[in-house]
Amino acid sequence: MNKIVSKDVFHDVIRKKLKEENKCIVLCHGVFDLIHPGHIIHLEQAKQMGDILVVSVTAAKYVRKGPDRPYFDDEMRMKFLEALECVDYVMLSEEYTVVDIIESVEPDIYVKGEEYSKEEDDITGKIKEERLLVERHGGRIRYTSGQTFSSTKLINTAMSAMSDEVRCYMETFKNRHTLHEIRNYADKISSLKVLVVGDVIIDKYTYCDVQGMMSKDMGYSAKLSHSEEYLGGAIAITRHLATYTENITLLSIIGNEKAIKERLVNELSDNIQLNLLISSAVPTIVKHRYLTRNEKREEYQKIFAINNILDNMQYEEAAAGAFKNNLREEIANYDVVFVCDFGHGLIDRETIEIIQEKAKFLVLNCQTNSSNKGLNIITKYTRADVFALDQQELKLAFPEHSMDEKSGLIKLSAHLKGNGWLTRGSRGAYGICNEIIDECPAFALSVKDTVGAGDAFFATAGIFAAAGAPIEVGTFAGNIGGALGANIVGNKREVEKINVLKYASTLMNV
Repeated sequence: MNKIVSKDVFHDVIRKKLKEENKCIVLCHGVFDLIHPGHIIHLEQAKQMGDILVVSVTAAKYVRKGPDRPYFDDEMRMKFLEALECVDYVMLSEEYTVVDIIESVEPDIYVKGEEYSKEEDDITGKIKEERLLVERHGGRIRYTSGQTFSSTKLINTAMSAMSDEVRCYMETFKNRHTLHEIRNYADKISSLKVLVVGDVIIDKYTYCDVQGMMSKDMGYSAKLSHSEEYLGGAIAITRHLATYTENITLLSIIGNEKAIKERLVNELSDNIQLNLLISSAVPTIVKHRYLTRNEKREEYQKIFAINNILDNMQYEEAAAGAFKNNLREEIANYDVVFVCDFGHGLIDRETIEIIQEKAKFLVLNCQTNSSNKGLNIITKYTRADVFALDQQELKLAFPEHSMDEKSGLIKLSAHLKGNGWLTRGSRGAYGICNEIIDECPAFALSVKDTVGAGDAFFATAGIFAAAGAPIEVGTFAGNIGGALGANIVGNKREVEKINVLKYASTLMNV
């Protein structure tokens, strides 16, 4: 008998027959990335609670254990389970939660491991919802009490899914910090009132297949596939932060394009408050990148980029004045202010002075890009509680051949009178606190697109610091955000709090 069935077939055909036979249906759910003794004990105990055992597996695209997980694909993980004698049916769940499976199976008993018996300890916060849904269908939830093992730990330590550098780092990190501590900081963030100040940018991605060089010119010839637009710049950072707190405001200036304003209003989550001034002189910034995909893996290479940035990005007095007045009047009402300075004319000297004087807790990022290189240096600020920048931005701040990165970071920390982070791409990140530098390796073994990785690091590390987390915890959380962001094309979607916590749980399991 083929044990692997679809949700529709089970609900419409199999379940009806089982209920006619008065069979008690038991449901277990999980990732089941590597079947181990703990799984077998759990499933055998579950089977003893009823007549028919159904096991559902989370589809790979919905697994929140970080990049490169699950280790095994959907088909292989279902075949592992199909081979177990105690399992009667195997199904694939195609949602982040098990709601689709519960609706299909309508189990008499839904079985979880003993570690889920305290609903308040569940990272996802979904166990209660699952229990209530099971009860709504006339079932109940029960817990097994077998010895606990971990697929994640086995994969991390025995199957080289985690590099030696990361494994060694995590073994020492977990001696100083716990997952419970990290979750507590994440909970504290929910009470923070956050203001984001920065440039609104629309990232347009055009995907194409490069056919080769032009026959008569020094340029690429490519076949167009399709284009997509993502909400970038300060909006991307706001979206990351909005998964942590429901009290967040974006203050910026956009052009008078009706379609863009409507898109911002319609696409951003309801908990994001928009304080947007309209400029009739300066258009909303659009950065258009042309990309091609690696033939062997989902990794993208940018081949060309254009933008609509004016030579003189100077907003008219009406828009700029209203922006500064709003900032001056509102900034003191927020617990933390994120400054996303992309160097496109929004944040001038007067704006900087308002922010530095009035922000209760200032999180600073001052970016260098091709249109402002050498003109937007972080040292134009003299105060930040925490900051984040990359290697190129640090070198531009202190252009001395003899100065290494750690010395430059110490010098910048003194200049800004605050702590912060230096992101170092594939080499991870440095965190500095009181002239002491800690080093954290990069957590992603593979990347799709690095465009949003720095913003995700900045948002994640900065919000943990604002909640009182030590810089080392901010470095750890920021590197998780960066790893997750590097596996999202552009700013197609936000790096969510739940995904950061789930990946933290994966990394702590060494």
